[in-house]
Amino acid sequence: MQLREIMTEGVITAPAEADVLSVARQMRDRGVGSVVVTDGEGSPQAMVTDRDLAVRVVADERPAAEPIGEHASRPLINGEPEMDLEEAAALMVRHRIRRLPVIDGRSLVGIVTLDDIAVRTGNLEVAQRMTAEVIEGALPEFFFHDRG
Repeated sequence: MQLREIMTEGVITAPAEADVLSVARQMRDRGVGSVVVTDGEGSPQAMVTDRDLAVRVVADERPAAEPIGEHASRPLINGEPEMDLEEAAALMVRHRIRRLPVIDGRSLVGIVTLDDIAVRTGNLEVAQRMTAEVIEGALPEFFFHDRG
């Protein structure tokens, strides 16, 4: 199965110079947990998640008027429409990400999330294993400390 078969095409984007508050409101209003940040030509450059906003903006008491580009995650790890699901899944686990933008040339054409993999493939077991691996990679101290 290729990413083009399971990706969501309507990806929410924002230019790097958009302010943090407008991007947060866009996420809220659209019911999404991430926005792809674009350059002046509209090409995808980075991603900002709701967690990025909480950790890099709110927790650090940064001004809501700051450009979102300053708080986005880089580099942008992405897939291609022809990429096999297994290859994409390995890429997501290796980079400990839950969302994978799909780029064709310089154009953003979709996004695949762990939820997409579970719902669209019907394989909940694969998605659960991937989620565990992504979380375990991101939070090793939670999985490997002495729980006494």
